[in-house]
Amino acid sequence: MEELVKFIVSQLVDDINAVTIESSEQDGVLVINVIAEKDQVGKIIGKQGRIAKAIRTIVKAGANRTKTKVSVEIIEK
Repeated sequence: MEELVKFIVSQLVDDINAVTIESSEQDGVLVINVIAEKDQVGKIIGKQGRIAKAIRTIVKAGANRTKTKVSVEIIEK
């Protein structure tokens, strides 16, 4: 799942080096943190959060096949 998020985010931002993707497991939920510079966060979130919602939907659909719960968080540096 982390590679999927990394691929999607890399296509959205100008500088992939300004974005860090980390994953951890908390209470049985895989949490994927997308940590980005301030100027890149808007491109990841999109207007009214539409791109962020689409990313979460795609990741949850992929995780549904493996019966795991996934949460994608977007954090500004």
